[in-house]
Amino acid sequence: MSETLTIKEKNEKLKVFIFQKFQDGELDNDTLVQLIEQAGNYLNLKTIPDYASANKMSYNGVKKTRKIVELFNVKFVIDNE
Repeated sequence: MSETLTIKEKNEKLKVFIFQKFQDGELDNDTLVQLIEQAGNYLNLKTIPDYASANKMSYNGVKKTRKIVELFNVKFVIDNE
């Protein structure tokens, strides 16, 4: 019988898979950097100043109207809609 996983369960399995492969030495730092870069591309991540400049908005306008996440002590805009 085939088990159907929810998106949340699939996401958790993916995180565990990546963690385990890194712990086992099957993924190296360069590969993890590539994964982060690819995820950034999917999310269309930009720093707030870069996003504001590209979209002719003020810094505060971006902060108030866009989804902001903090990664590695840097605030980014997610704009992949």
